[in-house]
Amino acid sequence: MKIIYMGTPDFAVAPFEAIIRAGHQVTAVVTQPDKQKGRGKEVQMTPVKECALKHGIPVLQPIKIKEAEAVEQLRQYPADIFVIAAFGQILSEEILNMPKYGCVNIHASLLPAYRGAAPIQWVILNGETQTGVTIMQMAKGLDTGDMLCKVVVPIDVKETGESLHDKLMAAGAELIVEALPKIERGELIPKKQDESLSSYAARLTKSMGLIDWKQDADVLERLVRGLNSWPSAYTYYHGKTLKIWEADVTDAANQGELEPGCVAQVGKDFFDVVCGNRSLRIYSLQLEGKKRMSVRDFLLGYEVPSGLKLGREEKQA
Repeated sequence: MKIIYMGTPDFAVAPFEAIIRAGHQVTAVVTQPDKQKGRGKEVQMTPVKECALKHGIPVLQPIKIKEAEAVEQLRQYPADIFVIAAFGQILSEEILNMPKYGCVNIHASLLPAYRGAAPIQWVILNGETQTGVTIMQMAKGLDTGDMLCKVVVPIDVKETGESLHDKLMAAGAELIVEALPKIERGELIPKKQDESLSSYAARLTKSMGLIDWKQDADVLERLVRGLNSWPSAYTYYHGKTLKIWEADVTDAANQGELEPGCVAQVGKDFFDVVCGNRSLRIYSLQLEGKKRMSVRDFLLGYEVPSGLKLGREEKQA
């Protein structure tokens, strides 16, 4: 099939590569505009753009794809179908109706659950045991179109946002390659989404990562995993940001005597912090301005006495 592919981040690269390997002709790629990043304000291409240039495929980067000029640009490239994966802009009805087989989206959840921008992280935050990928026929609205096919992906007990991202990216690549010839042959029967089962996965913000030690330890353990690698779960140690990368739920000594946020006990390679219910045992962290390290290494250079309270208003117990 002739395809226009729309995508932006790493998640969209594996399906893009899989489509090319399967022998389809990608006539053009649409991705978000380049952005300045880092202290040096260097302009960085999107991962999908880098992939497209590697394969010699024309790249379009409209600021707003709904504008007439961008729509006219799309018409210059032949396509039987548009495939979208984490593109980052909403398509107009005019664009949705442009190709013969319409527009299909690779969405990283089992729709109608977890519509929206951050389904990968929210399933971990909410303690789900499984998720998946849905190929859907795009329509007006946010992830509301008819479903064409799905694949279920189990969520491991210690799954992180990063590891689940990679699993779902690979699953999406495999599923879209299976789906395209079936779409062309008319073998996939669209199924409407049950609105009563829908839920929304809101976009992540950096402030979501701030740990509220009054919450239960199991909620915070999921926060650590779900927000790995961005924006990460964090607290404060002597006024500096302290990211928490690995943790478990535990019952700590002195737990009942200390308020949430206080260090209850310290071992050779961990320390326990009191939460609203039970404690969080921390194994890996990253102090502001430093590299990620084990707690064992951290304790060689920094004092973490029992009773120290972590957070914006630290104090000794």
